[in-house]
Amino acid sequence: MREYVIVTDSTCDLTDEMVKELGVEVLPLCFTIDGKEYKNYLDGREIKLHEFYNKMIEGHTPKTAQLNVNFIMESFKPFLDKGLDILYISFSSGLSGSCNAVRLAKEQLLDEYNDRKIEIVDSLCASGGEGLLVWMTAMNKKAGASLEENSKYADDLKLHVKHSFTVADLEYLKRGGRIKATAAFAAKLLNIKPVLHVDNLGHLVALSKKHGRRAALNATCENALAGIDTSKKFITIISHADSLEDAEYCKEYMEAKYKEMNFDSKVVLTNIGPVIGAHSGPGTIAVFTITDKRA
Repeated sequence: MREYVIVTDSTCDLTDEMVKELGVEVLPLCFTIDGKEYKNYLDGREIKLHEFYNKMIEGHTPKTAQLNVNFIMESFKPFLDKGLDILYISFSSGLSGSCNAVRLAKEQLLDEYNDRKIEIVDSLCASGGEGLLVWMTAMNKKAGASLEENSKYADDLKLHVKHSFTVADLEYLKRGGRIKATAAFAAKLLNIKPVLHVDNLGHLVALSKKHGRRAALNATCENALAGIDTSKKFITIISHADSLEDAEYCKEYMEAKYKEMNFDSKVVLTNIGPVIGAHSGPGTIAVFTITDKRA
């Protein structure tokens, strides 16, 4: 079997320790805040997450950028030079142009490396949802799946990765043009907290509205549990934007429900990085599971 490496981007929001253990390579996306550009490394080497989210709370607006074709090519070449094929799992094409940039890079690279293979899976996922798909695919590789088998596995699985999340303040989604200003104002006035998900096209979609933070957290967890596929072994990922206390509440909630169901799924907490957090804002909580369908 030909050797290959799984590569993804930093919007997977896995921990640095997790990707090292999985043997997955990660390309960092870039973002700018206060006129300075940073790379979104999973270990936060260029800016700590607490500092980043504090800047947002203070009113500084970050801007994010998709992966650059030349950067992708230069990142891929060392693997190809070693005789490795590549399985790339990308950030949702419904939310970013990065996946298309990888496709363009692939076309150019295969002119030079015509004996190598590059498979691209548009995850149609974001944050820990992308991370969960990467985790499942990496575990499948460890079980012996070939490049082609694993590419199909990831492509078949991606629409079973359920994204359930809530935001603390709709102002940040409003800034990104994802909701109307009038809706954000009304929600803030009435203390309405939305529960959202990512649909089959990889877009953010509102599911329901709850009065108060705790009700929204409960609804986020319940949505993550609906239709859960207990036939599959997977970790449950809870990602948070500098909101550890709420993430731990959701972790306890999910663990209690799993105990009632007699279902074994380790619940893992990860941070929502700056590229995702720039759009969802501080206080975002997201729960990711494998279900019979996304919604």
